[in-house]
Amino acid sequence: MKNILIQICTEELPAIPFLNELDNIKTKMMNVLEKYSVEFSNLQFFYTPRRFVFCFNAKEFCKDTKLEFIGAPKELAYQDSKLSKAALAFMQKAQISEDELSFKEIKGKECLYCEKIQKGKALREIAKNIVDDFLASLNFGKSMRWAAFDFTFIRPITAISFLIDDENINFNSYAINSSKSTFVHRNVSMQALTFNTQNDFFTLLKNSKVILNQDERRQMVLNQIAKIEQENNVNVELDLELLEEVVAITEYPNALLGSFDEEFLKIPPEVIITSMKDNQRYFAVRKNNKLSNHFLAVSNSFNDDLSLITKGNEKVLRARLSDALFFYEQDLKCGLEPKKLENTIYLKELGSIADKSKREEEIAIRLARLINYQDDKQISIAINLSKADLKTQMVAEFPELQGIIGSYYAKAMGYNDEISLAIYEQYLPLKDKMPSTKLSTIVALASKIDTLMALFSINKIPNGNKDPYALRRAALGVLKIILHNKFSFDFKDFMNELKDLYSNFNIENLLNFIKDRFYALYDVNNSYIKAVLNTNNNNFVSLDENIKSLIFIANSDDFKTNLSTFKRLVNIIKEEINYKIDESLFEQEEEKNLFKAFKNVNLNSSSEERLREIFSLKDKIDAFFEKVMINVENEKIKNNRLALINEIAKPILQIANLKEISYDD
Repeated sequence: MKNILIQICTEELPAIPFLNELDNIKTKMMNVLEKYSVEFSNLQFFYTPRRFVFCFNAKEFCKDTKLEFIGAPKELAYQDSKLSKAALAFMQKAQISEDELSFKEIKGKECLYCEKIQKGKALREIAKNIVDDFLASLNFGKSMRWAAFDFTFIRPITAISFLIDDENINFNSYAINSSKSTFVHRNVSMQALTFNTQNDFFTLLKNSKVILNQDERRQMVLNQIAKIEQENNVNVELDLELLEEVVAITEYPNALLGSFDEEFLKIPPEVIITSMKDNQRYFAVRKNNKLSNHFLAVSNSFNDDLSLITKGNEKVLRARLSDALFFYEQDLKCGLEPKKLENTIYLKELGSIADKSKREEEIAIRLARLINYQDDKQISIAINLSKADLKTQMVAEFPELQGIIGSYYAKAMGYNDEISLAIYEQYLPLKDKMPSTKLSTIVALASKIDTLMALFSINKIPNGNKDPYALRRAALGVLKIILHNKFSFDFKDFMNELKDLYSNFNIENLLNFIKDRFYALYDVNNSYIKAVLNTNNNNFVSLDENIKSLIFIANSDDFKTNLSTFKRLVNIIKEEINYKIDESLFEQEEEKNLFKAFKNVNLNSSSEERLREIFSLKDKIDAFFEKVMINVENEKIKNNRLALINEIAKPILQIANLKEISYDD
């Protein structure tokens, strides 16, 4: 096995597009190696802002591959005892003579056939192909052209190395000649530096302040943060996404602690944190569980004195926070002004944002009756104010903080904590965070229900991967809130109560759209969920309980064996049966025993217990099917037996349509 080193250097890669593709990069290199039948092992992938590096072991020659050529059927291979054009074309494609022609049965027909073993190429012969195919496989979103070249990549490529042991394989890719050269930290040299061996490569980077291993850089940052926390008695708010960005944009990270004027702490902390994170990639710092006037930046520079870099970061942040403070103080002078929303169009067909708020209020008040919340005045105030911060300067600057900004302004205007919190939490759920009070829950749920019904009413329905109005997220939010709070009601009936607020549309389509979000909640065979959804049940809490019950029962060792019996049971019921069971019409012991056992099933128990008890009847059902004929001439006996099967199938079908369960996944 040979030691392989592939290095591809670029100008600085933008962090977010790179991180979005990061999880695929190693896999894509593996796919390229497998495409060319390279026998490899121990593939490692390292990156810095200006390079990809792959190290692995590989055989010098690729695997031999079997090539199969299939041609025309035998009767078309010859015409007038001479080779046909089809046969001649086949011989040319397979590069064989007439003497080498053979036939093989393919799908029941004798066809022209040739099998060859293609000798594996030397790794050095396909080095360029590997690099070209790998780079072409990467998807960072936008790409760029540079100089006068036709090819594109996310950033210009500056160096390529392909070493087999310590020999560089010479080729040209992306207008770069492969070589034993690399770029080190810019503080050390702006020019490419050369190396001789693979060991020299790693030593050169290390001595030139490039930490090649991203895991080492990450740990380096974490160690520096821990030291700063200890020395300054503070706590750094460790945002993991931001940490990965910092790792992706540094070659030799250096954490430093900066500060800003305490005056800026009057700004809502979410604004300060957002400004630091999104604009500057700074970590927030807390002291005594409160946001402090400090921040932690990670520099890609190094020297004994980082004070100038710290001051530069402080100057930039001061300018941003000064703008935020100005916006905040100006907004407070005006407060929240919902009337401005009357002139702000939501969507042309749906009117203004003020119109949307009115619909949300109507939904919220009706919803409140279902969950026993009695304060309509609180609902009206919260929803009336909920979208008003969209007209503030602060939200114009920080649109991701809508709702959060409004909650601070509502509090400053004297509204109570419950209303302020409802405004703050109106866009939840987010990750695992849910609205924390009944009022917050009503406001958040009403907003999402209106969004869904309003957009469906004007046929703005997601299509394929396109979902410009984030309706899938809204539907999942509705589902999560209802399940989290165990709001048990028929959702279709509730939407029918609201349909007069909208143009006429198919409520059933929206209901199914929301139900489809159940698939995102469980990591199981999708047919289990499909089986439960394929019932006449529009109570989401009940559906959730039924799915969990079916999953629990399905995890038993004998479920697959039992399933065929109960699929047969429910398959017999083709139409609604209105006959009542008459015990006096039972003729055989098997039907008597089955009915007796079924009468002991507690049909008022939980869905899990009902399924378990009914599944325990398997042996008696099997005996019934084996010994008892249902379709007898006597109509009364036949209908009585059908009624028995129906009574057993009915509680199962209320939970799940077992016919939908499959194991093809």
